[in-house]
Amino acid sequence: MKYLFINSVAGVGSTGRIVEETCRALMAQGHQCCIAYGRRKANCDGIQTIRIDSDFDNHVNALLNRAFDNSGFGTRNPTKKFLRWVRDYDPDVIWLHNIHGYYIHVGLLFDYLRTCGKEIRWTLHDCWALTGHCAYFDYAGCDKWKTQCYHCPEKKAYPASLLMDGSRRNYLAKKASFTDIPNLTLITPSQWLADRVKQGILGEYPIEVIHNTVDETVFRPTPSDFRERHGLTGKKILLGVANVWDDRKGLKDFVALSQRLDDSYKIVLVGLTPEQMKTLPPEILALPRTDNVKQLAEIYSAADLYLNPSVEETFGMTVLEAQCCGTPAVVYQGTACQEVTNLYGGIAVPRGVENLYQAVVEHS
Repeated sequence: MKYLFINSVAGVGSTGRIVEETCRALMAQGHQCCIAYGRRKANCDGIQTIRIDSDFDNHVNALLNRAFDNSGFGTRNPTKKFLRWVRDYDPDVIWLHNIHGYYIHVGLLFDYLRTCGKEIRWTLHDCWALTGHCAYFDYAGCDKWKTQCYHCPEKKAYPASLLMDGSRRNYLAKKASFTDIPNLTLITPSQWLADRVKQGILGEYPIEVIHNTVDETVFRPTPSDFRERHGLTGKKILLGVANVWDDRKGLKDFVALSQRLDDSYKIVLVGLTPEQMKTLPPEILALPRTDNVKQLAEIYSAADLYLNPSVEETFGMTVLEAQCCGTPAVVYQGTACQEVTNLYGGIAVPRGVENLYQAVVEHS
């Protein structure tokens, strides 16, 4: 069979690696695969790929979203060109992943999907498809997405809008585009996300819960000189990894935790922006994002404990990656990360820095 995957990135980040690994597994079974992506690509040797937009288009549409809050409804011309290519490629299965990220016009995409007659799968990695704006809503305590979005409390969160609030318009546009698509099956990586999907605009579709997996030939105990290079010999390393760090991911909790610990501990955070790296206290070793999966495995393996104090995760890939590298994980209860610890081991504690501190003392 011929598969077409559509995702914001290819081979990088958690979703990009999931797509890349799925392609390789299908190709090993004799299937033909292509990844259509929006921004970054790496680790895709031997896999056919096609980029949907350009850097220029991506930047322009990101800027337009900042002003007009129209994420997902820009990039018209690149999308039209891409859909002409799709008709020529003629896949048997179209497998959507993250369709947000300023690289594709979802209205045009779903107009095509509605009539193409193909088998369609859509793996949801967050809640963006359910809302008029945000990718997550639990941190804000908002449930407008169940009935009608308006006056979005997360307007300045990804995909950030600095001027207009288009949440009502976007909600109605998504509802019109995403519903009544024949042959569409939704896939979620956790029951946590599946339960939310059933309450929103996509609730009409069949949902399969398929927990994410990682390549255990890559994510396994991996020796390195990470401790020596960073002067951490003899320290207890507490690790956190994210593609984007913000309060939702627990950045404030790491900062507060760093003030509680003595100098026998060292917090290491990976995935920070240059601006964030400048502002964090010296008790935290701040490192930029890396797309080198071997390097990530080395960092996971060097740590004594992996901490994920995120309050909004749809699975928690980094938790599983750390566990596969032999590093036990601590997560917050009531999140999808707890599903990972239930399945693969780890500790789930009530939310709050004090509970995180107690878990560190007891388990490191």
